[in-house]
Amino acid sequence: MRMQELNDLTQDEIKLQLDDAKEEMYNLRFQHAMHQLDNPLLVRDARRKIARLRTILHEYDLGIRSDKKATVENAK
Repeated sequence: MRMQELNDLTQDEIKLQLDDAKEEMYNLRFQHAMHQLDNPLLVRDARRKIARLRTILHEYDLGIRSDKKATVENAK
């Protein structure tokens, strides 16, 4: 997923994406250990995706990012 697509997501959606990415990483590690993984670079991609998502969530915690969609929905 590109950064532009991640920037358009709300904080809750990013948390769901992070949970999915962690589950994907678990499955990839298991497949890699069993020598069933055709492309071991998928492990690296999954690890980087998790890092991106965690960075965005940390930026929300620090106040660097604001959840624009949530503030608009709360105003209604």
